[in-house]
Amino acid sequence: MSKTIRLTMAQALATFLTRQKTVIDGKAVPLFGGVFAIFGHGNVAGLGEALYQVRGELPTYRAHNEQGMAHAAIAFAKASFRRRMMAVTSSIGPGATNMVTAAALAHVNRLPLLLLPGDVFANRAPDPVLQQVESFGDGTVSANDVFRPVSRYFDRITRPEQLISALARAMQVLTDPAECGPVTLALCQDVQAEAFDYPAAMFEERVWTPRRPQPDAGELDAAVAAIRAAHKPVIIAGGGVLYSEAAEGLRAFAERHGVPVMETNAGKSSLPHDHPLNMGSVGVTGSAASNLLAEQADLVLAVGSRLQDFTTGSWALFKAEGVRMVGLNVQAFDASKHRALPLISDAKVGLDLLDGRLGNWQADDAWQATAKAAKEKWLGQAKAVTDPTNALPSDAQVIGAVHRARGSEATLVCAAGGLPGELHKLWPAGAPGSYHMEYGFSTMGYEIAGGLGVKIAKPEHDVIVMVGDGSYMMLNSEIASSVMLGKKLTIVVLDNRGFGCINRLQMATGGANFNNLLKDTEHETLPEIDFAAHAASMGAWSRKVASIAELEAGLKDAAAIDRTTVLVIDTDPLISTEAGGHWWDVAVPEVSARPQVNAARREYEEAVKGQRL
Repeated sequence: MSKTIRLTMAQALATFLTRQKTVIDGKAVPLFGGVFAIFGHGNVAGLGEALYQVRGELPTYRAHNEQGMAHAAIAFAKASFRRRMMAVTSSIGPGATNMVTAAALAHVNRLPLLLLPGDVFANRAPDPVLQQVESFGDGTVSANDVFRPVSRYFDRITRPEQLISALARAMQVLTDPAECGPVTLALCQDVQAEAFDYPAAMFEERVWTPRRPQPDAGELDAAVAAIRAAHKPVIIAGGGVLYSEAAEGLRAFAERHGVPVMETNAGKSSLPHDHPLNMGSVGVTGSAASNLLAEQADLVLAVGSRLQDFTTGSWALFKAEGVRMVGLNVQAFDASKHRALPLISDAKVGLDLLDGRLGNWQADDAWQATAKAAKEKWLGQAKAVTDPTNALPSDAQVIGAVHRARGSEATLVCAAGGLPGELHKLWPAGAPGSYHMEYGFSTMGYEIAGGLGVKIAKPEHDVIVMVGDGSYMMLNSEIASSVMLGKKLTIVVLDNRGFGCINRLQMATGGANFNNLLKDTEHETLPEIDFAAHAASMGAWSRKVASIAELEAGLKDAAAIDRTTVLVIDTDPLISTEAGGHWWDVAVPEVSARPQVNAARREYEEAVKGQRL
């Protein structure tokens, strides 16, 4: 008879998490870096007590906002290149639904996140309990059903023994390179407290190492033939390059074959900024160098990218007649997009095999010369916009100041608004993972919480968060968490008094200045928000600076402070970098009473003719 251990469902879950390991740099480490928890009546008695029992092996972190703590957990996984992850738990009701945005973020970005929301009573005896959502037509529905479309795997645990199979399926998803994404296990609160004789084998230590799928021989042959036939090839490096630890393989491939590399937001830092074959960002927020080459390329090797519209310029960027695409991706769904030749494989394995099969083949000398000249020109353009001036600073000038003060060794964190476009173009990233941008879901409010997750994953790194006033206002409470946990962040708040990025888009599509900048909203009194005082009230060291020079000095002072620091600077909401960039498909109204909209519509109709369908 097999050995069993009698535990409550919650105790079994917590114990199981402590037994999951991975190997990094030859050393076995816990797969789960901890659990972020905000307790309520749906999880405090069951899972809360269970987490207390394992607190020495699995730390529990107290957060201030459920969405924020889930963002922090996601950032931890991203900063760990998906090799490690975290769990998050909330009560039922608003605590759970607060995490749905984060679940969608993890889903879009293919990042592992274990969501453990409390749920209603499985026995239904006390229905309706506090915060229960009742469906008039379906007795099985709870608020947690909103996680279904944004979870790679969803389960509701209504009996304690269901945990055995649910955890097995959850771990397969969380660690699978192709299916990776959020897992939701909704934990009925009465079942959390119910005991069961669990098989002891369930709690044996398990070491999870990356699976590296090999490509199909026929697909590899087709990819090699397509590359050999190309004269003007380019590589798009996506997040999969970093997650498969293929940065060194990418560098070797590019150097041996003379192929220019351009990076997505998720893939930026795959090559150091100063590598001669790194053309920088690509697409809507692309450098002039990358986009020039992308428009002329006869072959695009997309490595580990899901090819979203910002990368492809809404599929109008690749203009050469007969341009071919090769999709090197572990996920077939991504590898085959837009009639690409799929090469379904781990990125590191795929690049190594392509490299070996191509031998001494190289891109045309003239193409390599074009790339070199384009990069030199772009570097001059980037320096011109990041150098300080006496005017109200632009985002680009702030980026320049931050880099001059702290350098490429820092890990830069950002997410939404106008900053991602400028940072994608202009931030000189250093080592792989030093540029941490959440731009798959473009989630306002991710920045500060994400910085906390990065700092937990990389405690020895200088973590710098750049955030606009709009995102800061949406979610800032994890400043207090960072202070409480002793996880120092350097936060730079760029105050342009509104949603400057969307205001510029509104203007570009012919719209009137309306409801984006604070001055263009319905108001009686415009607020004068003291962000520095607000941050200080949560325990941070803070300072409002009046110029780029003061910002640089403040950043150097902040480096010596032992806790989270916040620097605030006013910026111009209308200035963005003109060099580089590409059209983005944002539909303009077909008819309007405003001539500006009609003019924008005519431009839009002309632009969509360039899309590859």
